Amino acid sequence: DPRMNVTIGHRTRHYRTVDFDPRRNRVRLIEQRLLPHRFRVIATPDYRATAAAIRDMAVRGAGAIGATAAFGLAQGARAFRGVSLARFSAHVATVCETLRTARPTAVDPANAIDEVRRRMTLGATVRQQQDLALEAAQAFADADVQQCEAIGRHGLGLIREGARVLTHCNAGWLAFVDVGSATAPFYAAQAAGRTFHVFCDETRPRCQGASLTAWELSQQG
Repeated sequence: DPRMNVTIGHRTRHYRTVDFDPRRNRVRLIEQRLLPHRFRVIATPDYRATAAAIRDMAVRGAGAIGATAAFGLAQGARAFRGVSLARFSAHVATVCETLRTARPTAVDPANAIDEVRRRMTLGATVRQQQDLALEAAQAFADADVQQCEAIGRHGLGLIREGARVLTHCNAGWLAFVDVGSATAPFYAAQAAGRTFHVFCDETRPRCQGASLTAWELSQQG
């Protein structure tokens, strides 16, 4: 199974880097600044807190912040109370701007916001648009996982038995919703029974090679 697993104490379970709690209307994120010493999932209470998590790098990595922005838009849309489409549209514009400026140079959040907003406009009422926003955000996150799994399948042939592989920074599960991009072939190779060695190269000032990639790979065994 290429999905990423985390062991806390004696319990191992699957986590996504970014997820959504529709009952409480909260975005659930692995707090990456605490790794590798502490594993904690945080739940952002509103879209402003979700934007802050992107800005302050509690969540980072292209796919992960894209999905976070998508869920943040759905979260902001679902928090609106009322039936006026004009007021709702003005509220959504504020939500989009807040999320977009959290990481203005990143492509993935902008694409995610545009995609969710485009899907929302198909709804004729506020409620329909709110429902479509969450559907679109979930679809964006699921597509991210599927793309990473495809990278794993296509890259499997590169990881031969006994290979030695060098990574730089973190382009793994924690940078996406699940599985990861550059590391995806490792997990496919592991599932195929191959043994190999990974050197986790470093980046500064946040040391994502040591604090994230090495932790991620050790969690997966």
